[in-house]
Amino acid sequence: MRTLIAAASLVLATSAHAIPTEHYQLRNAGDLARICATSAAEPDATTAIAFCHGVLAGAYGYFVSVTPPAERGLCAPDPAPTRGKVAKDFVVWMKAHPQFNNDGAVDALFRYAAEAFPCKR
Repeated sequence: MRTLIAAASLVLATSAHAIPTEHYQLRNAGDLARICATSAAEPDATTAIAFCHGVLAGAYGYFVSVTPPAERGLCAPDPAPTRGKVAKDFVVWMKAHPQFNNDGAVDALFRYAAEAFPCKR
């Protein structure tokens, strides 16, 4: 997972001209929430939202590829929510759970997802 995040950071470092590269370093869940909360009015909104959505999609794609369905603690609803909705809801969840700000970004993302999308078995 760290490789995925490092690769995304490297790509963004070359495309985010006016924004310092450290803006896109994910040291913790608070950093991911900050990036995902970027307003459309910000000069780097397109890059920030693409980065956020890339982390969400990459983390979930990896999770699905390595976790057998019977062992998953979360299940995407049908129809699945958009990445934009998941990103906004994650930001709201993080504001309500500040104790997770210093946790790993993907760890907190999956805490949120397990609450938001529990499996109905």
